[in-house]
Amino acid sequence: MKKILFFILVQEVLLGNTTTLVEKASTSYHKTLATALKQMEEIVNTKKLLKERTTLDYLDVNNIKIPLIFEEDKNLPIISMQLIFKNSGSLTDTKDGLVKMTGKLLNEGTLKDGSTGFATKLESRAIGLSSASGAETFVMELGALKSEFSYGLELFKELLTDPNYSEETLKKIKTQTIGQLKGKESDFDYISSLAMKKMIFPNTPLAKPSLGTVESVESITLDDIKKHVKEHLGLENAIVVMGGDLTLVEAKKMAKGLLSGLKNVKSVDIKTMKALGKEQVKEQIVKSEQAYVYFGSPLDIKYDSKERHLTQVASFVLGSSGFGSRLMEEIRVKKGLVYSVYSRFKINKSHSYFSGYLQTKIESGDEAVKSVKEVVELFLEKGITQEELTSAQQFLLGSEPLRNETLSQRLGRAFQEYYTNRPLGASVEILKKIETITLDEINAFIKSHKEIAQLSFSVVTGEKVEKK
Repeated sequence: MKKILFFILVQEVLLGNTTTLVEKASTSYHKTLATALKQMEEIVNTKKLLKERTTLDYLDVNNIKIPLIFEEDKNLPIISMQLIFKNSGSLTDTKDGLVKMTGKLLNEGTLKDGSTGFATKLESRAIGLSSASGAETFVMELGALKSEFSYGLELFKELLTDPNYSEETLKKIKTQTIGQLKGKESDFDYISSLAMKKMIFPNTPLAKPSLGTVESVESITLDDIKKHVKEHLGLENAIVVMGGDLTLVEAKKMAKGLLSGLKNVKSVDIKTMKALGKEQVKEQIVKSEQAYVYFGSPLDIKYDSKERHLTQVASFVLGSSGFGSRLMEEIRVKKGLVYSVYSRFKINKSHSYFSGYLQTKIESGDEAVKSVKEVVELFLEKGITQEELTSAQQFLLGSEPLRNETLSQRLGRAFQEYYTNRPLGASVEILKKIETITLDEINAFIKSHKEIAQLSFSVVTGEKVEKK
């Protein structure tokens, strides 16, 4: 009850309804309500002030206009910088696992200092410098105390100009990656998830393992990695996300100094991929005592859709809210068929789809698959109730401060807004839209997306024991 009250209070503060509530609280037995509301209003107002400092600017480097997302935050004497390269993630692999391998090699320091020597320089000043790849982007991140950040930038420049391109380093990361892949051979969640992706995105980069295979990893050469870096990690793909204890002027000067070492590349947008709508079940028999089921289907919603607020509510009610979601209530609570079941509407720039997973006993696998189909079909046919809509609205609005309280969260959100062609602050507008959704509106939206019922199921399970 306290948790629900908290979310309601936050919602009212976000919507600016505190005056009436405080007056009511002041004339009731619940005197503490007025105090709680005032404290919450102070917190939210502070977050609004912080949000207003998140800005979008541009840097001119070699006649290339590079976006800079920036927020000044003097709460702690630290600075962080992300150098993000669009159109450079695992979906651009020319060999399975190449981009992941590139990220690992760039985590091995410079050729001059070697892995240990470069790591020692970083650790002696408590500097963090790392590289990682997503499906669509490649990210290099630097974080340090303000007093050490300039030195960290120098090391960052050295890494960009002199990566540890040595056969010894390549052999090391190959051995590590192949070890990971060997471990995945008994990771049935990984196996089932990958099989589901192959089913709904056949003959596309999404059907391939981003970590690679033993054979593909063994075939990767230093020239392959150098080529990926040369063709993708350049000015035309660069986006800078920066924040902390510094001014915008200082941030622009530092970022420009780093970017001046990058070369030009030809930026090629990742092609859009559409999920296959086909009702199918594919089963793999392994040595397991339970069934791992992953499912997916098309979702005809683009990344820049004006209906994103509706997808958040629909996804929340159907399966992304955990306990209380339709899938959990119907399949676990009422029928006791699964240990857990979850689903989400996944909307990316290059692809969108509906997906979920569940784990259950081997003998319950078939019935669990059938139940997922039934819940989704009923969801599309009948929509949701007013109670479900209100609960979703209260949670999504009430939990907003928790999703926006740290510098990294705010910068991450601002980057996503920019990346998906929305103005900074668009997430606040989505919250306002969520608050005003009507039952007719959300149900019309749900019923218009019958494509999610075209479910493909990947089932990785053990041998069924016949009952005597």
